[in-house]
Amino acid sequence: MNENFNETAIVRLRKFLETNNQPNQIEVLTPDASTREYFRISWANRTAIACVYGESFKAAEHSYLDVTSLFLANELPVAEVYQFDETLGIVIQEDFGDVILRDELHQNKDELYNQAISLIARIQAVTDKAYQVNSIASRLSFDTEKLLWELNYFKTHYFETFKKETLSTEDDAALTEEFTELSIEISDRAKVLCHRDFHAANLMIDGQNHLRIIDHQDARIGAASYDLVSLLLDRVMDIPDADWLAEKKRFFLSKREKLGLENIDFEEFDAEFQLQTVQRCLKAVGTFSFQSINRGKIYFIPYIQPMLKIVLQAVRKLERFPHLQKIIERETYENTEP
Repeated sequence: MNENFNETAIVRLRKFLETNNQPNQIEVLTPDASTREYFRISWANRTAIACVYGESFKAAEHSYLDVTSLFLANELPVAEVYQFDETLGIVIQEDFGDVILRDELHQNKDELYNQAISLIARIQAVTDKAYQVNSIASRLSFDTEKLLWELNYFKTHYFETFKKETLSTEDDAALTEEFTELSIEISDRAKVLCHRDFHAANLMIDGQNHLRIIDHQDARIGAASYDLVSLLLDRVMDIPDADWLAEKKRFFLSKREKLGLENIDFEEFDAEFQLQTVQRCLKAVGTFSFQSINRGKIYFIPYIQPMLKIVLQAVRKLERFPHLQKIIERETYENTEP
């Protein structure tokens, strides 16, 4: 490891600011489930955000820089990168302020969700461009291996890390079989560019009341429903109304069509949405379980039961994955067996 990485993030940032003749004015910001550290700094007579990574990087291989370039070139609202330092592992970028979409949904909820949904369609419209420029995002996919890894992550961290339990051999084998089936089916639908973590805490409202996208470095090719599931169902305390969800799905499909993207039948899309709900929400439960126990981020715990209930609702609607349904019924205290 570079000797600089024996130093803390803030020490490296101070060294960077001194080298670039910038004021040593640093405000520590709190990351979410990130291993990166964020700071607000003074930069060229304005504020900026410094992202300090845990290791040095090569710009040509850096997913955040790559995807930012792709998105900016296609007029997607991500932060402009002002400067970076490969050796110190630092990226300086535009400051959008402190207002995140999740905290503003109590007012103008439908309009804000519609704006966010429109951004998902615009991201998917960049799919061909991502391939043309050989973006890192176009070389990554929610293939069977990736999807199955995430489902196994749920198994490990929900049962073993969070609940301190071990699945029986029979339960483990049955879940693996159903998870494999689910992963294969969803991976066959991986055809469009996805943000990959498009929830309401990764969208900001800037000083002009425009939605801005953050945390987009993990963009990859996935199913058309992936980001919509994340936006509408990730980190919710109450399961959204079915009619409201249907309205948002139809709005999304209409936005895709207006952008010239492939027309998708609503019933076909709804079935894919249920499949993706099972996979994405279980992955989220795995993340919440790991973060709450191993990183001390206990504010994730209240989301675990609602996410499991959303999965249960989806498998019941699909009328598939009976073993998963039985286990989730047990975990949500909703076992329907006599």
